[in-house]
Amino acid sequence: MMAKNKEPRPPSYAVSVVGLSGTEKDKGNCGVGKSCLCNRFVRSKADEYYPEHTSVLSTIDFGGRVVNNDHFLYWGDVTQSGEDGIECRIHVIEQTEFIDDQTFLPHRSTNLQPYIKRAAASKLQSAEKLMYICTDQLGLEQDFEQKQMPEGKLNIDGFLLCIDVSQGCNRKFDDQLKFVNNLYIQLSKSKKPIIIAATKCDECVDHYLREVQAFASNKKNLVVVETSARFNVNVETCFTALVQMMDKTRGKPKIIPYLDAYKTQRQLVVTATDKFEKLVQTVRDYHATWKTVSNKLKNHPDYEEYINLEGTKKAKNTFSKHIEQLKQEHIRKRKEEYINALPRALNTLLSNLDEIELLSWSEALKVMEKRPDFQSCFVVLEKTPWDETDHIDKVNDRRIPFDLLTTLEAEKVYQNHVQHLISEKRRVEMKEKFKKTLEKIQFISPGQPWEEVICFVVDDEAFKYITDADSKEVYGRHQREIVEKAKEEFQEMLFEHSELFYDLDLNATPSTDKMSEIHAVLSEEPRYKALQKLAPDRESLLLKHIGFVYHPTKETCLSGQNCMDIKVEELLANSLLQLDHGRSNLYHDSANIDKINLFILGKDGLAQELANEIRTQSTDDEYALDGKIYELDLRPVDAKSPYLLTQLWTSAFKPHGCFCVFNSIESLTFIGECIAKIRAEASQIRRDKYMANLSFTLILANQRDSVSKNLPILRHQGQQLANKLQCPFVDVPAGTYPRKFNEAQIKQALRGVLEAVKHNFDVVSPVPTIKDLSEADLRIVMCAMCGDPFSVDLILSPFLDSHSCSAAQAGQNNSLMLDKIIGEKRRRIQITILSYHSSIGVRKDELVHGYILVYSAKRKASMGMLRAFLSEVQDTIPVQLVAVTDSQADFFENEAIKELMTEGEHIATEITAKFTALYSLSQYHRQTEVFTLFFSDVLEKKNMIESSYMSDSTRESTHTSEDVFPRSPRGSSLDYNYPDSEDDAEGPPPYSPIGDDVRLLPAPSDRSKYRLDLEGNEYPIHSTPINCHDHERNHKVPPPIKPKPLVPRTNVKKLDPNLLKTIEAGIGKNPRKQPSRVPAAPPEDTDQSDNYAEPIDMIYKHKGFADDIYAVPEDSQNRIIKVRNSIVINNQGEEENGFSDRVAKSHGERRPSKYKYKSKTLFSKAKSYYRRTHSDASDDEAFTTSKPKRKGRHRGSEEDPLLSPVETWKGGIDNPAITSDQELDDKKMKKKPHKVKEDKKPKKKTKTFNPPIRRNWDSNYFGMPLQDLVTPEKPIPLFVEKCVQFIEDTGLCTEGLYRVSGNKTDQDNIQKQFDQDHNISLESMGVTVNAVAGALKAFFADLPDPLVPYSLHQELLETSKIMDKTERLHELKEIVKKFHPVNYDVFRYIITHLNRVSQQYKTNFMTADNLSICFWPTLMRPDFENREFLSTTKIHQSVIETFIQQCQFFFYNGEIVEAPNPVACQPPPSNPVQMVEPMVPLQLPPPLQPQLIQSQLPADPLGII
Repeated sequence: MMAKNKEPRPPSYAVSVVGLSGTEKDKGNCGVGKSCLCNRFVRSKADEYYPEHTSVLSTIDFGGRVVNNDHFLYWGDVTQSGEDGIECRIHVIEQTEFIDDQTFLPHRSTNLQPYIKRAAASKLQSAEKLMYICTDQLGLEQDFEQKQMPEGKLNIDGFLLCIDVSQGCNRKFDDQLKFVNNLYIQLSKSKKPIIIAATKCDECVDHYLREVQAFASNKKNLVVVETSARFNVNVETCFTALVQMMDKTRGKPKIIPYLDAYKTQRQLVVTATDKFEKLVQTVRDYHATWKTVSNKLKNHPDYEEYINLEGTKKAKNTFSKHIEQLKQEHIRKRKEEYINALPRALNTLLSNLDEIELLSWSEALKVMEKRPDFQSCFVVLEKTPWDETDHIDKVNDRRIPFDLLTTLEAEKVYQNHVQHLISEKRRVEMKEKFKKTLEKIQFISPGQPWEEVICFVVDDEAFKYITDADSKEVYGRHQREIVEKAKEEFQEMLFEHSELFYDLDLNATPSTDKMSEIHAVLSEEPRYKALQKLAPDRESLLLKHIGFVYHPTKETCLSGQNCMDIKVEELLANSLLQLDHGRSNLYHDSANIDKINLFILGKDGLAQELANEIRTQSTDDEYALDGKIYELDLRPVDAKSPYLLTQLWTSAFKPHGCFCVFNSIESLTFIGECIAKIRAEASQIRRDKYMANLSFTLILANQRDSVSKNLPILRHQGQQLANKLQCPFVDVPAGTYPRKFNEAQIKQALRGVLEAVKHNFDVVSPVPTIKDLSEADLRIVMCAMCGDPFSVDLILSPFLDSHSCSAAQAGQNNSLMLDKIIGEKRRRIQITILSYHSSIGVRKDELVHGYILVYSAKRKASMGMLRAFLSEVQDTIPVQLVAVTDSQADFFENEAIKELMTEGEHIATEITAKFTALYSLSQYHRQTEVFTLFFSDVLEKKNMIESSYMSDSTRESTHTSEDVFPRSPRGSSLDYNYPDSEDDAEGPPPYSPIGDDVRLLPAPSDRSKYRLDLEGNEYPIHSTPINCHDHERNHKVPPPIKPKPLVPRTNVKKLDPNLLKTIEAGIGKNPRKQPSRVPAAPPEDTDQSDNYAEPIDMIYKHKGFADDIYAVPEDSQNRIIKVRNSIVINNQGEEENGFSDRVAKSHGERRPSKYKYKSKTLFSKAKSYYRRTHSDASDDEAFTTSKPKRKGRHRGSEEDPLLSPVETWKGGIDNPAITSDQELDDKKMKKKPHKVKEDKKPKKKTKTFNPPIRRNWDSNYFGMPLQDLVTPEKPIPLFVEKCVQFIEDTGLCTEGLYRVSGNKTDQDNIQKQFDQDHNISLESMGVTVNAVAGALKAFFADLPDPLVPYSLHQELLETSKIMDKTERLHELKEIVKKFHPVNYDVFRYIITHLNRVSQQYKTNFMTADNLSICFWPTLMRPDFENREFLSTTKIHQSVIETFIQQCQFFFYNGEIVEAPNPVACQPPPSNPVQMVEPMVPLQLPPPLQPQLIQSQLPADPLGII
């Protein structure tokens, strides 16, 4: 039962493969292919197929378990499925005959029958016989699969008869066929199926195959299958056909001819190969190995199929070919890269066409090898060629292998390189030729489009040669050059017109009238018109220049790194450090010196004579001086020695001083030249900086004849040279001495050396006893213009080359200290070197004893800047003018230089200043002595200058500013600052610089009282008492000390008669009755721009009232001249030239004036601008009207009210402070009161903008950084909170809120009261909403940095240009988040407040647009350095407007709102006075109009008011 239930086993068949076998003689030297056929059928995979099988075996192998002493092999079994799905197992037996490798005869087996008999056996038996795999298995059976023949026996079911149809090796086919025929006969006896397998059909001989087919056709049911074991063609078919013959139930297989079967098989192989190659293509690294790749691909079906069909060896070969292709591709690319890089290397190494044009490639290679950059472009490899070395793998090494240059490709590149250089040379020549053509076309102006020019150059040869791109590039370059040149010339023009810009205060904003005046003057200039097509750029340059004038800093200097302040700081930082270091090394431990090294300089043996005299007075080179013994080391050197400089200072001998001895004018002159040469050499090469510290002592040798007439001359000349050199002079003592040198002389000279050494040590010694550097005796400011064509070293060399120069106090990077002997004492002088723009603040705020004003005689702008600066300097301060040029020859060879030097000297003469010239090619003018006379003049006037400064400081309100000078600890009086002219509410003293006390040019008789020094400066002859000529030399009046009695003057200078006639004519044309009183000026604490009228009784003061009276000159008819805040009537004035010389009793002297009123040159230059800008005035405003006009009131300033003719255009010196106001005059001409009232405000609206006065008190709150005013608990400044709360509680609906200015006094009082008490209530002060609003805006205006940081202005500008509204708002929102947290909180608070104000626009008429106009300059503060900022003010205003409108969106995550209609939000036209000019950040109301009180004013006979 169990046997019935078992699944039937698949049928098993045993096939015996037979064919020609035997010895080599029988079968030839190769078999018929029985083993290969069996191998391919049993193990069909390519890797398991072995094409070589041998039948020649050793006895051992024959007796092994595989052969097992049998002449047949068991190949194993194959399970095969038929087309019907029925499986069968086929055991394969190969009948062969093994040959002994020794005897070459068949091995003896248990079956001794011949092969034909054995091959036909149907039963085979061999115990434990192992399956055969390959020949290598024999003897190594344990290393291979061991499978036994089933049960050691098999019954053969069919035979496969193999016939080799190839060209046999030493075998005849007929013999094989005869053997096969015999074998077939024997096989047929077994009654088993037989199939003929025609083997080796891949090498088939056709007629052999036909004979086989003929042989088979003669037999019954004998089938021939054409096979090829090598290509696996029809191998399986022949076994399948035989099985079908053994089992009739199976379907009969189709016997396919060899060629058809081969094509089918090859198609399979080709398909598998393609798939495998594609698989291999995925490998891109030629460094990959077969082992690595095969492990990754072993489970891939395409890989396995190809391995089965073609084998691992072929797969590896395919992979190796692919890797080689990758490598060659990599080498090709590297070579291509090298070839492409070769032109750049050639451009680097062989860029000179003249050098290589005629060289061959081999010669060029030799040239390249010698270049220093050769190694950076090429690499010489040890092994060649380069593509067979590891250099191909160095992908980061871009250097070209040098052996690559031997190829034809490299040589071709070189030839192309030479041709390119030739063509490029021609192209460059043509471009330059075209550039010159453009330069010759005069009508090409800056900004002119290319399209307008092309028609004029279309026939030009160079234009035709170059490409369009080149022509546009050349024209673009030409345009850039002429534009840059035009801009530079325009900027230079602006500096030349410095008087036009520097007449207003700092930190102000230019008004509309001022801008119109500037344009009116500049429009006459060709350099202004040159930028006509670049008007926006021109306007931007102008605004940038104005911005720099109002806000000058070295960071915003228009000269950039050529700013004088930057260059001075750099030079002083290096020079003073080296100077102090050299001194420290030189005079280290000099305080306890016990050895003195002396260098003795003389001529014609004098030096040796002095050395001998000193040694005579010494004992063993030890000299006793003042109770102390000094060791002396003397080095006498003749002044004519060519080794003078080398002998002076050696490593073994470093002198402490130098004795210079002379006995004649010739020897003195020679000594002076030697000393100058020593100092010049040290100064020029800078290697002996310490040489400047060497002290020189001039010693006069005694004459044999003591009464020699030359001795006084020698003494005088020696003293003069000593003064010039700032060194001691040792004179011959009185009496008669037999020797040339006296012991007293030597001791005096030695004491001088010791004193000099000690002084130099004290200068660099940090001991506390040294005098404080802030205790300077004199403070001098040297001013120079940025960008002048001379080195800073030139103008500083007179100080830096001095042995008495040292660094100033720490923090004073632009200052140095000089210790000089002035008079009879050594003085400490602080020299501060500044640019003119930095000096403006010093001129107004600091105590300065004197100015050294430097200008370049090659540059008109330099002189213009000097004039503008000098005009505002007080005339009590001495001035030294310095012209700088190359050499004295420039004065005679260059008319422009001559003109500027003459102008400088003329100005100096007019104001009685010093004038000198510095020459860059001259060493003499690099010595400190060039300023010695100036220092003496400054010292002489020091007390007067300080008294004037202190008296002005006590009268005026001071303003905080950055100190340029350190404050003196000697007293608080020096802390006073000069007031700004805008803040000075007190009128100037009524004296005239052309009056009885001052004349424009000194009389020729005065010239005799002066002597010219070596620089050409005038200085008084010392034989004349100094006080007799002090006033005459300086043309200055000392400040008041105490009242003086009025006495007649005997030394009154005469006024120019022509000028006198002009003035008298002007007075005669305007006769008026004597007024009984004159109106007083407004009080000092009142801003004249306030739109609030004082009560009528405040306009006048009592007749007898007078304060701050300096001088009241009167004419012979007792006509009075107005003095601010004072009224004086004098009936007994003494006449001279029509003016009185009386001095008021309250003060004995006048107040200081400015130099522009002492120099006709300075004054006329400034006046010319005014006349030019008003030359086109309307008829009713013109100065040429014959009707006398009442002079307008002028603001309080430091200017002097000069007496001038009524018709100012007719000549004479006019004071702009009292020049008539055209608009006021125009209003006074109106007769009808209602018209005056109607036209007054609109006209005043366009009048000049008066900026708010700066604070005149010190504050620890206002002007402080925003971060210092807030805390994390209170992020909003308390003052801002109070102001906003007050405005929102009391005046949110006030018409014109933030647009209408409040009372300036109230604004200041609000801030002052808050400074004293932070808890003050604004409601209790009784101030208006507009005053609080103005104080709030002033708070933000005083911040050190604007609330909207400068760093974000450009981003805001770019973002505002985005067209899409939503995108623009979101971008702005992201920018606001970049604010500093403190700025962000305050900005959000103030914008929220302004949003609430704008919501009441129907009552206050302040829309977001109006508010932004008022607030954007305060919040963003114009950055004049940024040209984009200035030219896009409307865009910046729109940014603030957007923040106000979209406040909820930006700060409270609200929705975007639509902007209201601005037209509906405008205020009614009936109130035009409240309109705001877009360019003015804070518009103040106009001052009180004088015509409103015209009826109460008395007549003014002089026409001053």
